[in-house]
Amino acid sequence: MVAALLITAIAGFLFWLIFFKLKWIRLTYAWGLFVLFFVMHLVLIFLVGLRFVAPYTTNARVIQHTIQLIPRLPEPTLVTAVLVEPDVPVKKGQPLFQLDRRPYEYKVRQLEAQLAQAKQNVEVMKADTEAAAQKVAKLKSELVYATYQQKLSDDLARQGAGPEEDAQKWTAKVAADEAAIKEAQAEQLRAQLRYASQIDGVNTAVAAIQAELAQARYYLDNTLMVAPEDGRIVNLQVRPGMVAGEIRIGAIASFICDEGRYLLASFFQENLKYVKPGQPVEVAMNLYPGQVFNAKVEAIWKASGVGQLLPSGTLPDFEPAPPNKPQAQYGVKIVFESADQSNFPIGAQGAAAIYTGGMKGGWAALRRISIRAYTWFSWLYPMPF
Repeated sequence: MVAALLITAIAGFLFWLIFFKLKWIRLTYAWGLFVLFFVMHLVLIFLVGLRFVAPYTTNARVIQHTIQLIPRLPEPTLVTAVLVEPDVPVKKGQPLFQLDRRPYEYKVRQLEAQLAQAKQNVEVMKADTEAAAQKVAKLKSELVYATYQQKLSDDLARQGAGPEEDAQKWTAKVAADEAAIKEAQAEQLRAQLRYASQIDGVNTAVAAIQAELAQARYYLDNTLMVAPEDGRIVNLQVRPGMVAGEIRIGAIASFICDEGRYLLASFFQENLKYVKPGQPVEVAMNLYPGQVFNAKVEAIWKASGVGQLLPSGTLPDFEPAPPNKPQAQYGVKIVFESADQSNFPIGAQGAAAIYTGGMKGGWAALRRISIRAYTWFSWLYPMPF
């Protein structure tokens, strides 16, 4: 920078001395073109230095995170109240919209009743298990008695002291009791399986209804939409009486978050040769003519959509880009040093200058002059006439 200024000064002095002071050479068109050619090459030094040592862009805008507010409900639901004003700051957890609670309250009550019934059914299944065990015990006792009577009848029939029909009757009774015991044992096993069907120590029928009840309570809680974090809503169009939910695809409002805002500035790729995170930045916002804000580079987004090829069955086309299409640029994430971030609303535009060698030096001085000229010119641009 110093060398370029020195050469320019010496060239200007020699031009004045030769052509005007001493008049050694008469200033002709040829000499004029030669001097102009020489001066233009000197100007290139400043242009190249500013581009790489203090890159500058007028394509910078404030980015803020937004959250799409979508009712998390299983069916279309009536909006009964709007509890927020447009463009008014709200805190995390503050109520925003109230949707109709009644259908979800009815569902919760229905499932609470079903849960109580399911818990009662568990006691019934326990009693059924005990009853089945008693029935098996009773049938086994009857089988013992029938077996005794069968043996006694067989003995009497062989000795001619009793009729053969009695022996056959008790033989059939024994077979019937044995079949009845097997049936009762199967019923006992079935009752035990129903009663013992558990997950994490809870009967499966009860657990299933508990899960449905938890989901119903979740939907009931979501009839009140609250702020996900500190922020505000702009362009609030939600009104009581509108229906929102699963059928209405998309959000009913956009919530602008306070935290995490930054300035995204785009630069030609060659301008970022010496740019690194942490370097100082000056920002001139169109919203504040005549003011310059201090910031710093947080990250360089070395990525562009022109380098992305999406999976498809179409072969890429490598025709040259139209001459009027601008060169692909990279984004630089810049964060403000100001403690009051509310001064930089979403979408605010301006210019940014990065000082790769710090705020000192000739190149930095020239760039600081140019960005201040930009912000002061904002008082007039766009022209009112």
